[in-house]
Amino acid sequence: MSTETSKEMTFEDLLSVIEPATGGREMLDPATGEVVGRAPQHTLEDLESVVAAAKAAQPGWGALSHAERSAFLFKAADAVEANAEALAVLLSREQGKPLNGPNARFEVGACAAWLRATASFELEPEILVDDEGGRAELHYRPLGVVGAIGPWNWPMMIGIWQIAPALRMGNTVVVKPSSMTPLSVLGLVHVLNTVLPEGVLYAVSGDRTVGNRIVEHPDVAKIMFTGSTDAGKAIIRNSADTVKRLTMELGGNDAGIVLPDADPKAIAEGLFWGAFINTGQTCAALKRLYVHEDIYEETVTALAEVAAAMPMGVGLDENNVLGPLQNRAQYQIVANLVDAARDSGARIVTGGNPDESQPGFFYPTTLVADVDNANPLVAEEQFGPALPIVKYSTIDEAIEMANALEVGLGASVWSSNRDKAREVAARIEAGTVWINKHGAVDPRVPFGGAKQSGYGLEFGVEGLKHLAQPQVISY
Repeated sequence: MSTETSKEMTFEDLLSVIEPATGGREMLDPATGEVVGRAPQHTLEDLESVVAAAKAAQPGWGALSHAERSAFLFKAADAVEANAEALAVLLSREQGKPLNGPNARFEVGACAAWLRATASFELEPEILVDDEGGRAELHYRPLGVVGAIGPWNWPMMIGIWQIAPALRMGNTVVVKPSSMTPLSVLGLVHVLNTVLPEGVLYAVSGDRTVGNRIVEHPDVAKIMFTGSTDAGKAIIRNSADTVKRLTMELGGNDAGIVLPDADPKAIAEGLFWGAFINTGQTCAALKRLYVHEDIYEETVTALAEVAAAMPMGVGLDENNVLGPLQNRAQYQIVANLVDAARDSGARIVTGGNPDESQPGFFYPTTLVADVDNANPLVAEEQFGPALPIVKYSTIDEAIEMANALEVGLGASVWSSNRDKAREVAARIEAGTVWINKHGAVDPRVPFGGAKQSGYGLEFGVEGLKHLAQPQVISY
């Protein structure tokens, strides 16, 4: 346990403790192209050392009571809040998201909130049978070392989604951040480790070979992964020889259905942020919108008016609420999909015209109407600031289109009639269906995917159970 962050750190202070003394890989600000800092390049030997240390520390950590481990999580939340601005600036500069809006400061605040919520859940042994024939109890024991492999879109918040429940259940954790945003996760882990016992939490910043080794490692008992479906399938295959426990939160391409009784102006801002939070770079963002023909044009117009009022630019500018794509590859995916939609005859309502002369991976907020449901912009997960809007005639048609893909992370239904919305929601194949909102996760409410959007649950008491080995004691 360190005391280096007992007082509030600046961005420069935080960077100084996570950068390697020499060497490392330069990380560039996706908004400006400027160097943010240098990330260490940990090796397979570093990983072996870290896993061994985490394995050695786990019995002592697991022997603590839930209350004792929760006390550490509460302290960790306090440490995050004490260093919130430094963490937010680091996140904004490396990931690209603005400080304000539902972005960098919001994400750091969510880290503290999730730590506190996870520490507060009660999980007592369950009495299954207690009669003249005997008694059976269901307990939840630590698994051992948990490998947490995170994404680049919400690197700190999703990191906490993995770290907090794993620690709460008595596991130790080895985090492998995305190679796109390692500094953000290393900074967060450093802050957490100022209050956690030594050996319970490590981060390794390395290439894909390091990630593959975590998945294969015989001393890693469980993998938590958030990322693409293709990467998730590779993890499933590579983990098979050690029969690892897995929690997989995979690709989305979430559908939203606007029923004919909805008020377009009343729902427009909710639709916008459902789709464009984090500039569309969110697994459970609204990525294809189905609107009834009776209110189609009115909905398109209302969305365009909201989009026009949302400033996009460099994240450290306090006025901006939308930022760049995090990397060139993702920028190109979005640009190609919009261009293909335009070429097919779809109507570009707003956006679709990036200024290539400016620095940064900025793609303008783009609404695409009159697009066919089979168009790649609809059928493939764009993961960026481009929303296709598809017209439908009947509810059955909308549900059929929404369910047509092999993914089902989230979905939403928008209506003035809650009962009708619930009827439609029950027919959608997704792990979560929101009504008159989209992507509103809550630490108390379990979250997980359907179909090829993954399996396993996160959040709440059910999420805790997925970070433990169930054991029945019968006598």
